[in-house]
Amino acid sequence: MWLIDTNVLIDVLQADETFGSASLAVLEYLGAVNTLVINPVIYAEVAAWIESKERLNELLPEDIFRCEPIPKDAAFLAGRAFRRYKERGGEKPRMLADFLIGAHAAVCGYGLVSRDRGYSKYFQVELLDPTDKNPQ
Repeated sequence: MWLIDTNVLIDVLQADETFGSASLAVLEYLGAVNTLVINPVIYAEVAAWIESKERLNELLPEDIFRCEPIPKDAAFLAGRAFRRYKERGGEKPRMLADFLIGAHAAVCGYGLVSRDRGYSKYFQVELLDPTDKNPQ
């Protein structure tokens, strides 16, 4: 299973000139043989760019994108990772969505499709960057 990060979905939904085609190709490839997962944080981040809940649900249909809750163990891991981030001099004052996303993938053993390589600093996940010719 693969957790799909917000940036990849936005690449596709906004037909990003730089990343859109690569992100779409990876989603099509993975979706053909794997379950694609999102969570409420990802859903909320994408919602910021879509005009209605109905349209958002059309763009992220449940038969393609399974929306799962974030497990408590993942929320705990995200908090611990955020603490390490702050101890290393991180400047964001509040929990970042990325920590919840990365922890969700790590706790559930999912691969993570994202252009953000920062996840590997805090979580042991298989990271697939759609723009990378040699994904990790």
